[in-house]
Amino acid sequence: MFENLEVFRMAGAMAETAARRQAVIAQNIANADTPGYKARDIAPFSETYRSLQGSTPMQATRHGHFAQQAPASVAEFALITSNGNESPNGNSVSLEAEMVKSAEVRHQHETALAIYKSALGILRTSLGRR
Repeated sequence: MFENLEVFRMAGAMAETAARRQAVIAQNIANADTPGYKARDIAPFSETYRSLQGSTPMQATRHGHFAQQAPASVAEFALITSNGNESPNGNSVSLEAEMVKSAEVRHQHETALAIYKSALGILRTSLGRR
């Protein structure tokens, strides 16, 4: 009954998006001096999650009610190439912009953990455990 609560799926997807985005940012920073490298990013969580909400399959109320499909996930992340200013060697990585993105991702991850902890506390309280 409680294993598929939407708030936990959303918090998990938000944390996964933050982790993947942080990996892309780290890759951008690592290639800051690579000639011709274009900075990349992934779509923000709000856009990704909104697109998945419309594709969530209906829930069966009892076994055999209808064929269940695999639930939608945030497994596929589209990489976006940034169209920022390029240096003379064709590299578009701005270390300052990447550091700002990194701080945003840290905040997003902390928000996902706070949502998860809050929902877990509410669930425990509703079950009479504290």
